[in-house]
Amino acid sequence: MYERIKGFRDFYPGEMVARRAATDALEETARRFGFREIGTPALERAEMWTDKSGDEIVDELYDFEDQGGRHVTLTPELTPTVARMVVAKQQELSKPIKWFSTRPFWRYEQVQQGRQREFYQTNVDIFGSAEPDADAEILAWAADALTALGLTGEHFEFRVSHRDILGGVLETFDADVDVQEAIRAVDKSEKLPQEEYRDLLVEAGLEYDQAADFDDLIASGDLEEVVEFADSERVTDAVENLRAVLAAAEDFGAREYCTISLETARGLDYYTGVVFECFDSAGEVSRSIFGGGRYDDLIEQFGGQPTPAVGVAPGHATLSLLCQRAGVWPEEEVTTDYYVLRVGGTRPEAARIARELRSRGHVVETDVAGRSFGAQLNYADSINAETVVIVGERDLENGEVTVKDMASGDQVAVPVDEFPGDRERPTIDDFA
Repeated sequence: MYERIKGFRDFYPGEMVARRAATDALEETARRFGFREIGTPALERAEMWTDKSGDEIVDELYDFEDQGGRHVTLTPELTPTVARMVVAKQQELSKPIKWFSTRPFWRYEQVQQGRQREFYQTNVDIFGSAEPDADAEILAWAADALTALGLTGEHFEFRVSHRDILGGVLETFDADVDVQEAIRAVDKSEKLPQEEYRDLLVEAGLEYDQAADFDDLIASGDLEEVVEFADSERVTDAVENLRAVLAAAEDFGAREYCTISLETARGLDYYTGVVFECFDSAGEVSRSIFGGGRYDDLIEQFGGQPTPAVGVAPGHATLSLLCQRAGVWPEEEVTTDYYVLRVGGTRPEAARIARELRSRGHVVETDVAGRSFGAQLNYADSINAETVVIVGERDLENGEVTVKDMASGDQVAVPVDEFPGDRERPTIDDFA
């Protein structure tokens, strides 16, 4: 007996019903905002990650050498791929470029709540606009997608910050600070005891008292205090940009979900401006639901023309945890509109009824296993069939079929020529 590989999941039909409903909500919301769907490969050159993050990142990849001698990897995230795609056709694409996609990714990392080695995300990105409106539209899409799933402001919040506020404040200290390492420490701060977090800031180059001052300042979230403390153009501009994004988010209907949180840093180095993370308001999901932000330098790093960009990528595993906590995760069960039950040599008529019902967009099953009347009826019940159409030899001799409502158990004989007739969704009520 073969066992499933750790960190990879099987999804049975009931689970897939719920997953499909959730994915449809995310994607339909993206389409309403004018985002266009793209498809991307599962395999990329590993250099797309090692060139930017160093060879040590290989430990987190599902990488190998292919038969052509190329060092390749299953893609661990989408952003470098879409950057490559933009660069390849940058002159042909109308700006702003608004793309979305839903697909799996792979990372070799520790399996934990809401994190698997194969995982699914819906990525939504805007390329070609540096305006605060673009950041706000990403926030608005995220808010609308979550509310389309049935969530409210009682269930989630967006913690919003700006990378240049952190970087600018760190630069004001009289110390040789590794800014990226310090920002990575900030990104971990909520998961660490305060002393351990401050030790990481010290390792990044701050003196201990400076680390304490920085921690206190950032934790306060007071933008005026931050501007006064830093007294730098970089921080002042970053605060103005953050406020402009939040003002646009107000107009776009997303401001009510946003909280200023300067401790929100996002760990990836390519973020350059406003960043945000979505959290469970009740704190029952122990980690960020998803995050996003601005990454204005990445297209240029991939060989393209300077192109501002901003995006977000909800992970489906953590999103399902949030929806389950809130009681809005779709039902994990299959449903069937009609089961056409046939008895004896009635296949031609049963098949005709099934085809006509399917042509009207209904979910219809019929027997393909040669089962008895009772076995078929039990199967219809197991797939939650709403209506069973019984096509029996005796019924057909009388020019009839029997329509049975599975919820009530009531049934009625119907002239075979009148079923389904011109009705879009015929039920027992149409003939009782």
